[in-house]
Amino acid sequence: MTLSITHLGPPGTYAEQAAVFYVNWLTKSTGFEATLSPYPTISQSLHAVADGKAHLAVVPVENSIEGSVTTTLDTLWQLDSLRIQLALVLPIVHTLISCASSLDKIKTVYSHPQALAQCQGWLERFLPTVQIIPSNSTTEALQRLEQETTTAAIASSRAAQLYNLPILASGINDYPENCTRFWVVSQGEADAGYRASTIDASHTSLAFSMPANTPGALLRPLQIFAQLGINLSRIESRPTKRSLGEYLFFMDLEADVKEAQMQSALAELTMHTEILKILGAYNILPISAVT
Repeated sequence: MTLSITHLGPPGTYAEQAAVFYVNWLTKSTGFEATLSPYPTISQSLHAVADGKAHLAVVPVENSIEGSVTTTLDTLWQLDSLRIQLALVLPIVHTLISCASSLDKIKTVYSHPQALAQCQGWLERFLPTVQIIPSNSTTEALQRLEQETTTAAIASSRAAQLYNLPILASGINDYPENCTRFWVVSQGEADAGYRASTIDASHTSLAFSMPANTPGALLRPLQIFAQLGINLSRIESRPTKRSLGEYLFFMDLEADVKEAQMQSALAELTMHTEILKILGAYNILPISAVT
């Protein structure tokens, strides 16, 4: 069986790098073969899976420096059929790629907003007067660099190799321990081979909206998990987009949704929430384990 896997493109993005690692693990573990399909945006790559145009998507969800990738969260809330199958953790090392002869010749720097934010301190120190322009991905601007010798882009060293472009500076992210968590997402409950284990999941992700913004409204859902001894590894709020002051809440829990305690917690949680969605139960696979 050959799987189609979507990711944020063009080729050379960190999302593609995570997808390549996932394909290597998948092939070694299950014998599945896969083809990669780059999409212009994260949302489009997820919609392709929801529409049946691809089997899986590999999408970023959280960076250790800049926090959550809100596009991923918002799109998963909208697309009811998608489920998380696995999490991948990829170390991120940014480089400055340019055909300029030196840093002082650069006038413009392009990259994805997350990458620009992760290198903000370095840019302020070494390129304080350049124009910073956000793009859809870290690799979107690479094809223009040969013609625009005063332009630079922030991307990976792998991207520089793929496009045969020079690197002016390496390791420019402000914090060396920079990593991004990606989710492997499918439509519905996928084949168990997509996951790192066929037995128990280590994490469950869910999202919910509240029936009303009243004192203690969020406290009650949190108390449910605390009383049952279920640890929360992440909680995030996002606007419902219905009216100002209304929020959705995304949670990552260190438990399998199939566990008895989790089933009890979810049953009680439905009494205190307006809409409750289980985004998936999965394991976390560090990239070092996939190579």
